[in-house]
Amino acid sequence: MALPRVAIVGRPNVGKSSLLNRIAGRRVAIVEPTAGVTRDRVAVIVEREDRRFELVDTGGLGMVDEALLKDHIEAQIQVAIETADLILFVVDGKEGRVPGDDLVARRLRQISKRVILVANKVESRSDELLSAAWERLGFGDPMITSAKEGFGIHDLVEALLHALPEAEPDEAVVGDKPLSFAIVGKRNSGKSTLVNQLCGEERVIVSEIPGTTRDAIDVEFWLDGQRMMAIDTAGVRKKKSLEHAIELFSHTRATASIRRADVVVHMFDVREQVSQVDKSVAAYCAEVHKPVLLVGNKIDLVEDFDLEKWDAYLRQQLPQLDHAPVAFLSAKEGRNVHAAIRILFDLQKQAQMKFATPKLNEVLQIARDKLLPQGRGQYPKLFYGTQVGTEPIQILVFVNEPKLFRGQYERYLARVLRDSFGCTEVPIKIMFRRRDKIVLAPKGE
Repeated sequence: MALPRVAIVGRPNVGKSSLLNRIAGRRVAIVEPTAGVTRDRVAVIVEREDRRFELVDTGGLGMVDEALLKDHIEAQIQVAIETADLILFVVDGKEGRVPGDDLVARRLRQISKRVILVANKVESRSDELLSAAWERLGFGDPMITSAKEGFGIHDLVEALLHALPEAEPDEAVVGDKPLSFAIVGKRNSGKSTLVNQLCGEERVIVSEIPGTTRDAIDVEFWLDGQRMMAIDTAGVRKKKSLEHAIELFSHTRATASIRRADVVVHMFDVREQVSQVDKSVAAYCAEVHKPVLLVGNKIDLVEDFDLEKWDAYLRQQLPQLDHAPVAFLSAKEGRNVHAAIRILFDLQKQAQMKFATPKLNEVLQIARDKLLPQGRGQYPKLFYGTQVGTEPIQILVFVNEPKLFRGQYERYLARVLRDSFGCTEVPIKIMFRRRDKIVLAPKGE
């Protein structure tokens, strides 16, 4: 079931991340004019012409990272090269050949993999005329591209599809969308370790230095014969402590990952207290109505760990997610990892539930008869409701004055609906719309 893998390599700041974003058709890797922005192998599944392949961006070869992660980054690049079916060797077609390009070329000549040379940043006729000089690297004529402008991308994709091995039966057909889940939480809570455990290889840098992951990294894998997509996000911290543009991009990327995921895995280090950052993340998940699995990690590092006590503590600290299931595991040792991840399928199934309209209104009437909100000088009237969407479950309720029903009563109705329809672990989005009661005219008028 393994997809063909295409690795993008090159010295720092030649446009590797921009090229990945352009081929993927969306912003996957952070693009910022600072050498060494990409630390992990940032991967995305690309679907073209009934073919699927994994496109992997890597850090710049030969770079020295300010966070002392050079050895980690070099190891990630080496794994990417070794596991790739095809390599895109990217150079800067505008700046021209520099010693860093020769360093990469020497590294690639030592392997028996197909290499496509890509001269990027070619944005003028003069740049294009100079591109012939790249033949001296020994990888043939370069493909001419501008990731920024989109020039040459179609031809490059055609060339790499032609160079990839023949499609396997499972890979040849573009199947159903995988279940995607964003892994979020405070920095150094074990998110990257969990991703590596799930996919069975070191896909993401794991370091004792908090904040190692900057991009939101998509990693596809299979569990119990089902496709899944893990989105490893940068560790979130308070906005006021964001140091520079790259950190700000990472924070924005984390919230964007929550929005595009089917479900969210919110991780905690059980050795630490729930932080304000954790509460902010939980509040955002509740705001966008995402199903959430709360995960206490690193139980292997705590003697006599009390699961029930921590479960109660999480629910007390995160009241907006009191419906969310809780799992405890050791991502490092793999203990309870697969059992926890299987819960995500059930959460997605609950979020896809459809309520029969007669049953829905019966439940709403019972809830109304049992409790009504405070009138504030106006008698509240709840007429009827209808389901208007799934993932999240969305219920439109017609009332005489919407502002009377929002807030506490809205949460009451959501709880009643979850219990009545057996979707107790997912959020329900309730929208109130004004409707005046219809008065029928007497007959004969």
